[in-house]
Amino acid sequence: MTKIIPPEYITRSEDAYDKGYDPKVAHGLLQFVKPYSKQMLISLAFMVIVTAAAVSGPYFVKLAIDEGIGKKDLHALGGIAIAYFVVAGVQLVANFLRVRIMSRVGQHVLYDVRTAMFDHLQKLSLNFYNRYSVGRVITRVINDVGTLREFITWAVLAIVRNLLAIIGTLIAMLSLNFRLSLITFSVIPLMILATVLYRNTARRNYRKVRAAISWTNSVLAENVNGVRVVQAFSRQEHNYKNFKEYVNRYFLERSLDAAKVASAFTPIVDVLGAIATALVVYLGGTYVLGESITPGVLIAFVLYIDRLFDPIRDLSRRFDTLQSTMAGGERILELLNTPVEVRDAEDALEMKPITGGVRFEDVQFHYSDDPTLVLDGINLDVQPGQTVALVGETGAGKTTIVKLLTRFHDPTSGCVRVDGVDLRTVTQGSLRRQMGMVLQDPFLFNGTVKENILFGRLDATDEEVIAAAKAVGAHDFIMGLKNGFDTSVEEGGATLSVGQRQLISFARALLADPRILILDEATSSVDTQTEQIIQKALATLLKGRTSFVIAHRLSTITNADKIVVLHDGKIVEQGTHSELLANQEMYYELYKTGFQE
Repeated sequence: MTKIIPPEYITRSEDAYDKGYDPKVAHGLLQFVKPYSKQMLISLAFMVIVTAAAVSGPYFVKLAIDEGIGKKDLHALGGIAIAYFVVAGVQLVANFLRVRIMSRVGQHVLYDVRTAMFDHLQKLSLNFYNRYSVGRVITRVINDVGTLREFITWAVLAIVRNLLAIIGTLIAMLSLNFRLSLITFSVIPLMILATVLYRNTARRNYRKVRAAISWTNSVLAENVNGVRVVQAFSRQEHNYKNFKEYVNRYFLERSLDAAKVASAFTPIVDVLGAIATALVVYLGGTYVLGESITPGVLIAFVLYIDRLFDPIRDLSRRFDTLQSTMAGGERILELLNTPVEVRDAEDALEMKPITGGVRFEDVQFHYSDDPTLVLDGINLDVQPGQTVALVGETGAGKTTIVKLLTRFHDPTSGCVRVDGVDLRTVTQGSLRRQMGMVLQDPFLFNGTVKENILFGRLDATDEEVIAAAKAVGAHDFIMGLKNGFDTSVEEGGATLSVGQRQLISFARALLADPRILILDEATSSVDTQTEQIIQKALATLLKGRTSFVIAHRLSTITNADKIVVLHDGKIVEQGTHSELLANQEMYYELYKTGFQE
């Protein structure tokens, strides 16, 4: 278990977060925003109203002082106060509406992006999932999309609002008094310098914080997933010490560094604002004494100074959000642009009801990123209703054959046919609806036992579910559960034993009534007693179906109509159990060393 991580490694691993504005990424993300352009324009209009109302505030104060208080005109003062109140009310309503609109737009964009990503993930071939871990995929769908929503909903609003506020304030100040405007602008170069220095330093520090978060999450996930091993070897104290002294402390130190930078920037802006205010008050005061400007103009200028520096300060803080959005957007678009390796042809037809004849014609296969042949010259003819057992050493190509049959991959060369039809000419959905698969470690979804059995055929009745469970020997143990068929199982069936999960998967396959059935080492992880129950169910499950059985146990293959022996991606023997034993070749050796019970 890692104790410490080199800082230079952290920096390299988080380089993607240093991404600045990228027009290509922005254009790609805008495709999701375009359907809501009308709402965004309406929100922009409300934002202009909000900005105009906010900028007019100091001017109303100027009018109140000069036209009301200065001239001792109570009527004018009251009218100005009412007008100010009305403008503030308009600002409140417009602000509420624009935030509401943009919040809805942000949520809809979030919905659209995640839906598009989920839809694309469903279509991607297994080769993609061999290269990308589940954690990376989930991070893109959840975290990166969440960053995008945060940017659209709040950061875009803030950036546009700040720019409008700066422009409006500058116009108001210049229209009031040009000389005082120049005095105020004299500190802006210092403000720009401070902002640039802050942005660069903050970028480095926030990058380190994100790296520390990533490392902390990784170590935390490792300890949670391996809690059994941790407790079995009494490593709790050691792991706690490691987490406290190295992992969490590194995160703490990086966070404190970032906090120091952030805490220094705000006082600098405040000091520059105070300098500008002092200059305006002193020089403006002399102008008031000289009667070249009114007291109202001076007070309005002091109020405008705060309204000028606040948005500048906020814009510098939004830079980090922009970086994260560009990095997250690039990863989102990368996933969405990942090509689907196995796709239906444009003229693909629906697969008609099949009888189950399967034929491999000189099939070769290798993965797109590896030229090494996994299957080489596979020729295999299976008649409808036959049971075929695939045997061989690990890596011989057994699972690849059934993946080609279910069209999770397409052959590099050659052809796979079902009932004489090239699988590449029919839709994947119409093919797989007539197939069933039971894996070595079956996956159960979060829900009830009945819902998991219904997974392959949602329109089945309760009676059919019960009948399927009885046929495979699962009924008795299901009825022994707390709520029978309505018992809830955790994700992956964590509350059930391996054998119980396997029996439910058998019931699921039987209920779907597939014409072609694939059993991928379906009994290798169960105990002997459960295997005896499963063996009785296999006779029912295999009857009348074309079946491909990958097995490591002799009991699951001796009754097969045909046994296919694979070695280094090639078929080296075919025949029945007795025929292959009589040949005394590879199957005979496997039987003696690996299959004999």
